Amino acid sequence: MVGSCHSCDNCMNNLENYCPKMIFTYGTKYYDGAVTHGGYSNIMVVNEHFAVSIPENLPLDATAPLLCAGITVYSPLRFYGLDKPGLRVGVVGLGGLGHLAVKFAKAMGTNVTVISTSPSKQKEALENLGADSFLVSRDQDQLQAAIGTLYGIIDTVSAQHPLLPLLGLLKSHGKLVILGIPGKPFELQVFPLIQGRKLLGGSMIGGMKETQEMIDFAAEHNIKTDIEVIAMDYVNTAMDRLLKGDVKYRFVIDIGNTLRPSS
Repeated sequence: MVGSCHSCDNCMNNLENYCPKMIFTYGTKYYDGAVTHGGYSNIMVVNEHFAVSIPENLPLDATAPLLCAGITVYSPLRFYGLDKPGLRVGVVGLGGLGHLAVKFAKAMGTNVTVISTSPSKQKEALENLGADSFLVSRDQDQLQAAIGTLYGIIDTVSAQHPLLPLLGLLKSHGKLVILGIPGKPFELQVFPLIQGRKLLGGSMIGGMKETQEMIDFAAEHNIKTDIEVIAMDYVNTAMDRLLKGDVKYRFVIDIGNTLRPSS
């Protein structure tokens, strides 16, 4: 985001991301009526309130996705109290959001279980990202063995998927937090929420104060996004690969070198 009203209750409480007049980094009208173009711009002017200071030890390319994917997982971990050392926390999906959720949750000291439909991602989750355990969500025996073991779950998946098995993994008073936006509404059975006083919540990026806090936390714990850097003329190919899930885990456009004239 690059703007908000600065006067509503959300803005006054460092929650500009929930301002009714929040201006997105791309695809929305700025104060002067111009349409924002975000990362596809060759130059930007932004109100200093919406600028973030990047510590010197963080590389700009691997840090760029933290300003969306990073804060999107960091904020709910903090807000819903899933940041306490020793807590058992689940992460559904191991993509751009999911791999960062694992990194931040581990840095906070939690015990992390990755929940995925793809058994092939187990090695990546356990050996490369440092998750403590891995559940194949289509394996009924694995799900049955893990019932009632998690204090909270961060669900990063945007594809249509059932919530009932995830609610079953939660302890009493557990929290399932939705970050993805499926194309169709979820089917929700209420009784599993009532039985165990469980909570279904959501979250979207974070305010500027919390975003800076997240960046500083990432610098302290050496958290970076796993990325593939591309040139601007590769964007269409990258979009095709993105639709096939062929990226690990974020494309980052090298605007500077793309625009720099060759000698």
